[in-house]
Amino acid sequence: MFFQDFFWFLLWSFYFIAYLYIVIVVIMDLFRDDKLNGWFKALWIIALVFVPFLTGLIYVIARGKGMAQRAQAARGGIVAESDDYRPAASASPADDIAKAKALLDAGTISQGEYDALKSKALGNQYFGA
Repeated sequence: MFFQDFFWFLLWSFYFIAYLYIVIVVIMDLFRDDKLNGWFKALWIIALVFVPFLTGLIYVIARGKGMAQRAQAARGGIVAESDDYRPAASASPADDIAKAKALLDAGTISQGEYDALKSKALGNQYFGA
């Protein structure tokens, strides 16, 4: 008896969390959509309140492609910004060694750090990394 009650509890918990997720995604998409009139947005939200399961299903079926496009557009700026933090690939190991030598001569790095950078630059040449 306990196992059956626990199973039903888990099943209904899953359905409830899935329902909340769909409602939140639909509302986020409604506010993300610039082309939809404000009255239609209000109508969708009212329908979500009174007939939530059917409205969520109809919304995903009717506007699913647009949802994917708007979500992709919202994520578009994130990737470009993170690319700025990636170090640029150098032209050759000789350039890397020359930069490391300049840092060593300026006293910015120690001899051990210079040796590590030099071996890394030469390792990248031989292993194609």
